[in-house]
Amino acid sequence: MVGSFMPWAKGLRGRSAAAAAVFALAFMLSACGQTEYLYPQSRNRGEATRYGYGGVDSTPSVFGDGGLFGRSASTGQAEGGSGIGVNGFLWRAALDSISFMPIASADPFGGVIVTDWHALPESPEERFKINVFILGRELRADGVRAAVFRQRRDRTGGWTDTAVEDGTVARLEDAILTRAREMRLARR
Repeated sequence: MVGSFMPWAKGLRGRSAAAAAVFALAFMLSACGQTEYLYPQSRNRGEATRYGYGGVDSTPSVFGDGGLFGRSASTGQAEGGSGIGVNGFLWRAALDSISFMPIASADPFGGVIVTDWHALPESPEERFKINVFILGRELRADGVRAAVFRQRRDRTGGWTDTAVEDGTVARLEDAILTRAREMRLARR
């Protein structure tokens, strides 16, 4: 197989062939440097425009002024942006609001925070799990959704799902939104 795309490696076998292939691939990729070139004539103003790695493109975007990821043309980022895929204020407020829970996973680009099961010290016979979803780059009331799960210990020592009190999810979402607004006001 190695010999089919790298004829010089025909005599190599096993691990040495794989190592040679990886080395050759790394060598070829290292040749892909940071090149820049000048486009001969800009379609907009008749002046040369620089393109390439880290270059500047003055042509309009197919995705509009905000670009593909909603970046503001004037500021470089959407409101509350901090290099993550969702609103930075909502993200930090969500982490603050559920900081007492152990975090199982957090994806700042997808806007998903998943906690592990947690039992409060005052009620060890029940435990909770929270999932928080940040839905966009703007600080809006509909920009956050939460799901709360509750389990109670049964007579055999196992855990059974139990309904969460009415309004718990709404109170959690309101707490996240309130904290996000406080953070935004403190930044100004």
